[in-house]
Amino acid sequence: MIPGGGQPNMQQLLQQAQKMQQDLAAAQEELARTEVDGQAGGGLVRATVTGSGELRALRIDPKAVDPEDTETLADLVVAAVQAANENAQTLQQQKLGPLTQGLGGGSGIPGLPF
Repeated sequence: MIPGGGQPNMQQLLQQAQKMQQDLAAAQEELARTEVDGQAGGGLVRATVTGSGELRALRIDPKAVDPEDTETLADLVVAAVQAANENAQTLQQQKLGPLTQGLGGGSGIPGLPF
């Protein structure tokens, strides 16, 4: 033990860790409620996902529907969902990034790329 209080204050460290955990949980809840969009085909297909990546809505303009070419429509749907998920990942990094830096850089949350 170092004289003069050289040891970290464990109570203070525990309080900081608890606050960080609460902030992280609040940010995750906010992500689950926040919706972001992605689109493809100039807006013919739009997907809405939550900030945590849950698909909430898919809107398809009737002009995108060609019974003779369902493959293009399927590609547009996939592209719109991918764009929405990329926007959700960006939102995750904005909301959780600053909080997870205090945890050594890794969030420890499965599915998050940081």
